[in-house]
Amino acid sequence: MDLEKHPAAPAPAPTPASAPAPAELRASDADRDRIAQILADAVAEGRLTAEEHSERLDSLYALKTVGELEVLVRDLPAPGSGRTPPAYATPGPGGPVESVVAVCSSSARKGRWRPGAQTRAVSVMGDITIDLTEAVFEQQVTEINVTCVLGNVEVLVPENVTLRGYGSGVLGNFEVRGEGRGETDPQAPVVIVRGFALLGNIEARPKLGARLVDLALKLRKRLDG
Repeated sequence: MDLEKHPAAPAPAPTPASAPAPAELRASDADRDRIAQILADAVAEGRLTAEEHSERLDSLYALKTVGELEVLVRDLPAPGSGRTPPAYATPGPGGPVESVVAVCSSSARKGRWRPGAQTRAVSVMGDITIDLTEAVFEQQVTEINVTCVLGNVEVLVPENVTLRGYGSGVLGNFEVRGEGRGETDPQAPVVIVRGFALLGNIEARPKLGARLVDLALKLRKRLDG
């Protein structure tokens, strides 16, 4: 009988949980911005129709993982790889953000003005009007992020612009009208309104009779020039 004591063998170290595959990672805002840029380039170059672009853009903010987002653009080239220049520039994330603020007051952007790719509107017991019906768009996708507390924010767009909305209200109202219209122009910009209303009202809608005109002619002149 062997009475010699032997040291106990060390217990095996626990196996660390394997990291998720890149496609299984939760999508970030930067991931969504990258996919939105590819979709914007595709509709500007004629690779997607306005209806196809709208459907994919709707899915963009509902999907959760990076892999799901990549499915939306697997049949499209990466940004900048197409040979046809787009009708509008599509700036990447991180550009300048214009702010419109109304605190116990009113503020408006209207007439012949050039909206940036991103606009932030904050209304606290105030009224804000963002009128894009005569605006000069310099990018394919324009985003307006709205925070409204005990106030009112109205966003107006031309009839043939694609309008999309993503938001909610708590004891308030967030409403985007005209999303299902079929008369949007495939060369027209896309306006995305995101917002949150607390005891307030956020409304985005097309203005009847207001249209961006001669879009196809402008596109041809830009491509020829």
